[in-house]
Amino acid sequence: MSRKNANGAGNIRKRSDGRWEARYSNGFDPKAGKLIQKSVYGKTQKEVRQKLTQIASDVDEGSYLEPSSMKVGAWLELWLETYVVPSKKPYTVSSYTNICKRYLIPHLGPLPISQLNSLQIQQFYNALRSDYKLNPKTIKNIHGVLHNALRQAVKLQMIRTNPSEMCDLPRAIRKEIQPMEQEDI
Repeated sequence: MSRKNANGAGNIRKRSDGRWEARYSNGFDPKAGKLIQKSVYGKTQKEVRQKLTQIASDVDEGSYLEPSSMKVGAWLELWLETYVVPSKKPYTVSSYTNICKRYLIPHLGPLPISQLNSLQIQQFYNALRSDYKLNPKTIKNIHGVLHNALRQAVKLQMIRTNPSEMCDLPRAIRKEIQPMEQEDI
């Protein structure tokens, strides 16, 4: 009885460094005339098998996106010069650029855009509130810039979903207005 996987289904092996590797085919390269082979890695065989199963189902559904190796910081800079500068007013460009350079790129910039998730973004917003004592309105402005940049990345199919959509923003606390007394006027 044959125990071989179906064509293109992938295979799993244990590497010499102790990690597990699953290899799968991702189409055909017409220039080289060869099958395109990709790998996913994990600590356990079960973890790698789950990743391989997820990739296979995504490929079957037609929703599979190759993970982008671009960093968040590089994407923000590219987004600013390609989508913001040509289409926005100068004050908006200045504001977006300031938010990117002052908050987003230093904190989220080194992360690969394909691995950015809602938890990391939420922790970033919480740190802005607790550590930097930023006003909730400022955090909402930062969120708006990040959300727009990630929305464009979704349109370009760099990422499947926008992770900033699932984040909770801090509520603005409105101060009660104390009108002046008639005699003080």
